Amino acid sequence: MEAASSSAFLLCPNSTKTHLCSLSNPSSSVAVPCLSHGIKCLRLAASLPSVYTSIQNDSKDVIPKLDETGKFCSPRAARELALVILYAACLDGSDPVRLFERRLNDARDSEYDKAFLMAYDYMSFGGPPVTVTSSAEADDISQIDRKQSEIEAEILSAPPKLVYSKLVLRFSRKLLVAVSENWNNDVQAIEKIAPPNWMKEAGGRILEFSVLHLAMAEIAVLGTRHQIVINEAVDLAKRFCDGAAPRIINGCLRNFILQLNNQTDE
Repeated sequence: MEAASSSAFLLCPNSTKTHLCSLSNPSSSVAVPCLSHGIKCLRLAASLPSVYTSIQNDSKDVIPKLDETGKFCSPRAARELALVILYAACLDGSDPVRLFERRLNDARDSEYDKAFLMAYDYMSFGGPPVTVTSSAEADDISQIDRKQSEIEAEILSAPPKLVYSKLVLRFSRKLLVAVSENWNNDVQAIEKIAPPNWMKEAGGRILEFSVLHLAMAEIAVLGTRHQIVINEAVDLAKRFCDGAAPRIINGCLRNFILQLNNQTDE
């Protein structure tokens, strides 16, 4: 992804939307985002089918959160892991595939508590501000938020091999390879479909552009049905982005599909 370093949104050293925690290797200079409640940021999760081939199916069946080994097992988990890695790579100006492989080799000295996987709220899409009637109620909510932040930080700092199944890791890497291979094409497409205000403040929209890159690469390179990819991208934006981002990303990707169809017709 060397050619991508010229893109403005890759060069922003900080994001006002997220708090960063270091990778599980304390000596690493790369950071990955974690959640500080009240601010939406990147988190790892799982919510879709438990087999890799099911990413091609628009199934609405209730599926398990974890596989038989106690690890996240869904395509949603793979997409979110890829988003975490891509976002961190953009902040660091590094290659996302190489960063992914470095994280796979991370070691953890202390024992990992798998109870965090079950406690992780992988379908939280935020909501309106909470109104409280007393300081005690506010303290209770703050305590819950702190506990959830601890769970998310534990999952984010854990080596991926401890958290994700082999199928998830394989699909995440496949997504990141697709992003790298199609980067320049997608940068040109984003310049046409992204709102002008996003392009003007590109350094503050790294997360949103990362969602777009992942979705566009999955559609154009991997050939996943665009209905599935758009739904997944909108859900990622609902969880991790601010304001109107889900609606805007939905519109951007639908315009991207129209452009792809027009190129096919020509």
